[in-house]
Amino acid sequence: MDIDVPKMNLPRVVIVGGGFAGIEVAKQLRDRFQVVMVDKNNFHTFQPLLYQVATAGVEPDSIVFPLRKVFKGFRNFYFRMAEALEIIPEQNTLRTSIGSIFYDYLIIATGSDTNYFGMEELRVNSLPMKSVREALDLRSCILQNFEMAVTTSDMREREALMTYVIVGGGPTGVELAGALGELKKHVLPKDYPELDLGKMKIHLVEHSPRVLATMGEKSSEKAKKYLEDLDVIVELNMRITSYDGRSVKSEGVEKYSAATLIWAAGVRGVNIPGIPVASINANGRISVNEFNLAEGTKNIFALGDVAQMKTSDYPKGHPQVAQVAIQQATRLGKNISKGMDFQKWKPFHYRDKGSMATVGRNRAVVESKSITTQGFFAWLIWMFVHLLFLVGFRNRIIVFFNWLISYFNYDRGMRLIIRPFSRNKKS
Repeated sequence: MDIDVPKMNLPRVVIVGGGFAGIEVAKQLRDRFQVVMVDKNNFHTFQPLLYQVATAGVEPDSIVFPLRKVFKGFRNFYFRMAEALEIIPEQNTLRTSIGSIFYDYLIIATGSDTNYFGMEELRVNSLPMKSVREALDLRSCILQNFEMAVTTSDMREREALMTYVIVGGGPTGVELAGALGELKKHVLPKDYPELDLGKMKIHLVEHSPRVLATMGEKSSEKAKKYLEDLDVIVELNMRITSYDGRSVKSEGVEKYSAATLIWAAGVRGVNIPGIPVASINANGRISVNEFNLAEGTKNIFALGDVAQMKTSDYPKGHPQVAQVAIQQATRLGKNISKGMDFQKWKPFHYRDKGSMATVGRNRAVVESKSITTQGFFAWLIWMFVHLLFLVGFRNRIIVFFNWLISYFNYDRGMRLIIRPFSRNKKS
């Protein structure tokens, strides 16, 4: 069965994925091609703020936006909600859960997923945070833990329920640890006065010598200090190797007893069967050339987190951040508009606009070619950039007012267990 899409006298570009890269390349190709976007969700997710959904800082519907609304008014654009199952390159066909579709150009912008590095026990028992569903699961888990801690008379069980281990000292882990630290200091004592919140432990575990290893040492040290100011215990040069739902072990030695372990220690590309096996790296990313053309193919491209373009400046591939995805999508869209004569194409060159991370109210670190700063000013920059890249005016307004209210009263209004979390029914 074929997907019902009108046939036109225009080249057809099929895009798999409605993230930053998928949206940007579709905008670049508007009106000159027939563009068909396929995604298993009908919305775009602003992933940099997932941790705020998980810690009750913003509402989940304020960081998502309907894909059909993004492209409202675009001619020759079609969205189909489906899961991509297989690519058949010799037939220029993509097989999906709702049927097959022919393409002239196929663009894979499927992003990344949590990488457990083959540790099955951690995959089963830890909590990831790569989607809205997972962020909501984490929010429910955190709140359910405190509801159970109130009712148990077993002090060891209570302390385990109030212990959180975050594995991974990158931006996601640092921002999540900071948000939990603010909950501990300013919010949870009001909600649970019968609990001794001094017994709540937040461990941030990083296997390298410092947090935010991709940033400069000054920013790294400042972020560590900010975390410690929020009572986060930062553990460096430690590798978590197993977790059974209670016992957290490093190299076989038990380190903590914790009811919740959050895994933010790595990602892997989400690829689709049919891509030449030789072009898929161990981390799941697809090897691409300077035009984002997947190795071993003639008209299949990969963008963003799922693409691995090795250059002299980035021998392991570009960082898996939104700016890379957007810039690659912009360049690819302009190149495809010139036809398939690669001699007319311009190779992709990444313009690094800097890195940033926030560790809570008035605490952030920002690095770019023009400015390096920490503290309140960095926090304002972080807020402005994130509001700017949120999709939809409504979302920007809602998130801004949530932040404004939280700034003045330290409150988190979304402390709701709407969809109870069960470890046996992980989404």
